[in-house]
Amino acid sequence: MPERQVNGRRLVLHVSDRDGMAWGSIDNGVTGDSVWLDRSWDGGASWEGLLDRASVPASWTGTRTLMYNVTDPVHHRRGLIRACGDAAAVTCTDWIYPAVCDVLCDGAGATQANGDAQPVPPATLSGRTIRLHTDLNGMAWGTVEAGGPGDEVWLDRSWDGGASWPGGSSLGRTSTPAGATGTGTTLFATRDPRGRHFGGAVRACGREAAHQEGSCTAWARPVPGRVRAAADALMYDYDPSAAWWPTSWWNSATTLTALLDSGIREYDWVVARTFDVNRGTFAAGERGTDPVEGNFISRSIDDSAWWGLAWVAAYDRTGDRRYLAMATTIASYVHQYWDTRTCGGGVWWDRERTYKNAVTNGQYVRLTASIHRRTPGDTLWLRRARTAADWYLASGMVNSANLVNDGLNGSCRNNGGTVWSYNQGLAIGGFTEVWRATRDSRYLDAARRLADAAITSPVLTRDGVLTESCDLSASCDDNQKQFKGVFMRYLNDLARATGAGAYQQYARRQSDSVWTAGRDALNRIGQRWAGGAPNQVDWRTQASGLDAVVS
Repeated sequence: MPERQVNGRRLVLHVSDRDGMAWGSIDNGVTGDSVWLDRSWDGGASWEGLLDRASVPASWTGTRTLMYNVTDPVHHRRGLIRACGDAAAVTCTDWIYPAVCDVLCDGAGATQANGDAQPVPPATLSGRTIRLHTDLNGMAWGTVEAGGPGDEVWLDRSWDGGASWPGGSSLGRTSTPAGATGTGTTLFATRDPRGRHFGGAVRACGREAAHQEGSCTAWARPVPGRVRAAADALMYDYDPSAAWWPTSWWNSATTLTALLDSGIREYDWVVARTFDVNRGTFAAGERGTDPVEGNFISRSIDDSAWWGLAWVAAYDRTGDRRYLAMATTIASYVHQYWDTRTCGGGVWWDRERTYKNAVTNGQYVRLTASIHRRTPGDTLWLRRARTAADWYLASGMVNSANLVNDGLNGSCRNNGGTVWSYNQGLAIGGFTEVWRATRDSRYLDAARRLADAAITSPVLTRDGVLTESCDLSASCDDNQKQFKGVFMRYLNDLARATGAGAYQQYARRQSDSVWTAGRDALNRIGQRWAGGAPNQVDWRTQASGLDAVVS
């Protein structure tokens, strides 16, 4: 914003977009002059005043405030901020960033729209039709039709899914001109990358000229493509302060991996932020039931391994070797629980060595092979990957139907536990990666057998749609909500490795079903990909669904 002059003093608002912080300064003044910030959460209608009011000390000619957050993405509040000064008179700068800017800024002409979708049914009012329009750039506008002069239309915009819309009401309000039967608003953005607000919701509202009452469409989020829409809805729940998806530790690791799978470069900052904030130590209760002991390690071996796989994906995306180094550190920790004294091998599920199961060993196979392929001259991790893959194939966890049961019993035999999609997927992904590392066809053959069984067996697929056993009951728990996404991640990997049409077609079927039957107008994806009510929805189901639409 332009600086202000007040009785010869220079009043400036400073902003660091990278940090989302602002501060004010006053210069060329005298002792007693002061400067402060105002911050508004409702578009400037009201504000928190006198933030960090600072006075020029004796013998100085200026001073500045401390820094304040411009925005509050954690609580889905979009802020405005200004600097004010008192030098025998009070003046303020303008509010910073009153318009939201993404590909285009608020107020762009409707002729600049990139396409025209109508994500929700129109509203009607006294014979008028009120429509919400969105485009492929995440811009929105409203129209009123079949009316007369004086009819009005506008947009409401909410950053919290339609729960509230302070500072976002009556956007672009316009009246139908004389001689016309309808009109439309200008374009408004639904994403605020600068303020780290994603997945903004909009609705179109209108009023007939002769009455005060109005009518609105339902709230919706634009669909700039399936992957982008699903990822934006997922980012709605990311906490950029604590740098995770509260409040599930391992789920945050595989959710980060899903975000990496999306390929959206604009979210690369999330990778670095999550790494930098969470690589330290956390007491029990801060990130999960167990303490986190640094380097993403805890007593739950599988929780640690999920983070190892996430940092492999981060390395692949960025080329930053600190992520590969972290993945290797985690893999070395997991390897400490490889134990040949029980069942001839395999990794224990927890530090207390109570259970050898499919999830931990599927992760270990994938992780060891991945690190080998990214470490020049390595032989150690290759040997471990071969050993782990051979042990897994001989362990008995894969049953006669080529489905993976949950683990081994005390006699080192298949325990007949539930066939979960993520165990099936991890095995597919592990054997596919070992095949890449060794070019030994028996590993790829194993991955194919497991994939073929999963996409044809009614245990995991019903009417062509991937179905978890808990989908058929009242609900799935917070862990189970993400299992199907893990399966799709590694089935897609096998499809890329083989080019097999059957896997590609199955993946497309999941994406189509999720999008047409398992999604609402806010692009929230439910647990049941075939749809149906009730359909649990949270960020875990969203991450799982993102891996479905990535295909």
